[in-house]
Amino acid sequence: MKNSIIILFSAILFSNLMNAQLKPVKYTEGSQQLNGLFIKSAKKSANNPGILLLPAWLGIDNASKGIAEELSKLGYHVFIADIYGEGNYPKNTGEAGKQAGFYKTNFEAYQKRIDAALKELVKSGANADNIVAIGYCFGGSGVLEAARGHLNVKGIASFHGGLGKDASRKNEPISTKVLICHGADDPFVSKDEIAAFQQEMRDGKADWEMIYYANAVHSFTNPEAGSDNSKGAAYNAIAAKRSFDHLQLFLNEVLKK
Repeated sequence: MKNSIIILFSAILFSNLMNAQLKPVKYTEGSQQLNGLFIKSAKKSANNPGILLLPAWLGIDNASKGIAEELSKLGYHVFIADIYGEGNYPKNTGEAGKQAGFYKTNFEAYQKRIDAALKELVKSGANADNIVAIGYCFGGSGVLEAARGHLNVKGIASFHGGLGKDASRKNEPISTKVLICHGADDPFVSKDEIAAFQQEMRDGKADWEMIYYANAVHSFTNPEAGSDNSKGAAYNAIAAKRSFDHLQLFLNEVLKK
């Protein structure tokens, strides 16, 4: 049964990209050339709901492309952000760690890159007042920065993302709705980080929810992460499907279709 779920869900999320409608979009933030991807909604809607997708630390990958395709079929315009830009794409996890670390430390620069992508999503047809930002791993940390920076999004959804921020930053009001999808066994997010995040949400009087998935570690939504939980990052088909279902419930509540 479990193998059947893995095969089915992987097939849904990672359909043949040759038939995709993802289109490259060149844009800039400051002097940096950026290369995002956009896919329009497969369904017509007067409300033009949009989703800004922030990928994991290696940048735009098959996982983010597959998710964008599925969300477009459900009726959303989707833009996959390019955070690093030309000349800065990591070639391996070591380089990705350094790049991601820079933006986590320099959160205002991260917020500017996210906002630049948000503007491109609107230019591509999404309603500026009907957008949710979602992110995975490094991108999951990014959508929290979108909330902290009061970017114009109705909600944010973070999947196996980092939750912390520098302790010197004060907890501020959080006006956007927040969904956190978290692997119950994720070794990269400490109990202290979780506790600090939850306190931040309470202090900010946020409308938030945090869902834990059993037997799931980091990267549980990505089939390319392997299946060995002992490595700290692994795919979990059941958690991936459940979290995608929870995302759809969140989108149905927050956005106008």
